[in-house]
Amino acid sequence: MKRYFTNIFILASLLLAAGCSSTVKSSEAKVSDESKVATSVNMHHGNHQEQAKSNSNEKSNVHTDHDEHGNHNEESSSHNHHDEHGNDTNHNKITTKAKLTTPKNLAAKEPVNLVIDIQDLQGKPVNKFDVFQEKLMHLIVVSDDLRFFDHLHPDYKNNGRFEVSANFPESGNYTFFSDYKPTGQKETISLLNVKVPGSVPLPKDLEKFEKTKTISDVKVSLNVAQKEIKAGQEISLKFDVKDAKSNQVIKDLQPYLGEKGHLVIIKSSLPLTRNDYIHAHALQNSADGQIDFMTKFPQRGTYKMWLQFNRGGQIKTADFWVNVV
Repeated sequence: MKRYFTNIFILASLLLAAGCSSTVKSSEAKVSDESKVATSVNMHHGNHQEQAKSNSNEKSNVHTDHDEHGNHNEESSSHNHHDEHGNDTNHNKITTKAKLTTPKNLAAKEPVNLVIDIQDLQGKPVNKFDVFQEKLMHLIVVSDDLRFFDHLHPDYKNNGRFEVSANFPESGNYTFFSDYKPTGQKETISLLNVKVPGSVPLPKDLEKFEKTKTISDVKVSLNVAQKEIKAGQEISLKFDVKDAKSNQVIKDLQPYLGEKGHLVIIKSSLPLTRNDYIHAHALQNSADGQIDFMTKFPQRGTYKMWLQFNRGGQIKTADFWVNVV
C-alpha cells in the first residue's frame, strides 16, 4: 500500500517583542528582524535560527519558518518598545517561538481550522499567558497584497495551544501577525505564512488614496495634521466618525478591546516582514466623534491602515492608504 503525504513547509518562527503601552500617547508594537545570526540572541535584535523539523500526518500540515524561496528564515527578533515619548527602552531575550498547523487540504472560501502552538526555544509548550487588550492572543491576518484583512482572537486550549477558524477569500499568500504576551514577559509578535492553493487572481489597481470611507451607517474621514507623512517622525492621525445619514458627530462609541479604537498599519512590501507591522492605540483624550492616534512610520513607502472601533456592539473596520516620504 502506498501512502502519499503532502507536506507544506512555510514560515513559523518568531519574535519576541516589546509590549504596546498606552499612556498619554498611542504606542507602537513594531518589530525588527535585521540580523540573521544562527543560534544567537542579541539584546537589541535577537535572532534564533533553528533547523525546521517535519511533523506531519495525513490530516494536517505543520508550517515552519521558510522564506518564499524555501530557505530557512527562523528569525527571533526583539520587537521595538517605545515609551510615551517614542524612545526605545530595554529589550528582552528571545524565549519563545510558534508553530502553525493547518488542515492538509487548504481551500479558499471555506472555513479553515488553525492551530498555533507557542513553545520555548527547546520546543516545550509555554503554558501561561497574560491578558492584554482583553484577550490572550490577537491574530492579524492579511493577504500579501493587503486587500484582505481580518482580526481574530484564537481560543486558548491549554498547554501552549491556540485554536481559531479562519476563512480565506481567494487563493494566494497570506501572512499572520500573532500577538501574545507570555506571563512575565513583554508582548510578542510571531510572523506566520500560509499559501492557499489555486489560481491566484490577477492583481488589481491600487485603491485610491481616499480620505473618507462609508461603512454601513458610519462615515469615517482621515485627517493628517502634517502636510506630508515623513518616515521616522511622529505623526498625528485623526479619524472623524459621523453618522452616514445625518452627518452628525457620533457620541456613543463604545470601547473595543479596552480602547476607543485600534489602528493596524502594514507597509506594502513583498514578502511582508515583522518590520512592516505597527499596532497603534487610540489616545485616551480623543474628543466625541473622533479617534486620534500618535505613531511613527519607520520607512518610506506605501502603507495600508485599518481603523477598528465599536458602535452599538458592532465592530466597524475602515481602511485607508497613505504614502510616507
